[in-house]
Amino acid sequence: NAHGTSTMADTIELGAVERLMGDAAAKATMSSTKSAIGHLLGAAGAVEAIFCILAIRDQIAPPTINLDNPAVTPKLDLAPNAAVKREINIALSNSFGFGGTNASVVLGRVQG
Repeated sequence: NAHGTSTMADTIELGAVERLMGDAAAKATMSSTKSAIGHLLGAAGAVEAIFCILAIRDQIAPPTINLDNPAVTPKLDLAPNAAVKREINIALSNSFGFGGTNASVVLGRVQG
């Protein structure tokens, strides 16, 4: 789940995630749920983590709605306007705030 506030910072976040993932980025999906629910400010990180948990449980990446003309050509699948049914065992949720309150949480399916 991208922080994805529909600002010019989105391309910076996308580039950072693509660099982090390297060649694996071409096999990954990253969507932004803010496009559907808005920015919940202090609750955004918790709600977006719940979206990640549900994505792992249901094996569906939520859509990034209203994504018609991305500013760059991404390596990642941004799930534009449609959910993506796919295997999801690990999810990353990014939350970035004014003043440097930045966090990412990685969630995963328990094996065994």
